[in-house]
Amino acid sequence: MPEVWDVYDVNRQRTGKTVLRENSWGNERYHLIVHVGIFNREGRMLIQKRCHEKHAWPDLWDVSAGGSALAGEESWQAAERETMEEIGLRLNLRDVRPHFSINYERGFDDFYAVTADVDPEDLTFQESEVAGAKWASLEEIREMLQDHTFTPYFPGVLELLFQTHDNYDGAICQKKSV
Repeated sequence: MPEVWDVYDVNRQRTGKTVLRENSWGNERYHLIVHVGIFNREGRMLIQKRCHEKHAWPDLWDVSAGGSALAGEESWQAAERETMEEIGLRLNLRDVRPHFSINYERGFDDFYAVTADVDPEDLTFQESEVAGAKWASLEEIREMLQDHTFTPYFPGVLELLFQTHDNYDGAICQKKSV
């Protein structure tokens, strides 16, 4: 079944139009993407290995879950759905705001950070998307970025996700650095 996305304007307002995923790239057509970073109590992030058949970034490690919002979905709904579809983990994000959003050429990318101590062995992977999962520290992810085994996010994006995963204090650090 083809994916249908809402079309947004430059101010992140739905235009009332939709577009099929394969027809989505054009002028003034923005859409919404979500990413979910799941952290354990030790501050490590659950990362997933993208399957070999993925069109973009096959066989690379990535944040816990992510993908495009479908038509009619709010950001939090897309984050819940993508997490459930990709790794079989049910989250309740109804009253959770993204930790931060990044504007990019074709839309908006919301990043959620949640705490959930789960065993990667207990997760159910969507075979067409995910080949495995494990916990990783920021330092381990930095090494994977250097080795080109992690999806090539700007390093500052992942650093920000790690730095803000346990608070909503804004851009000013309210906690003493360790």
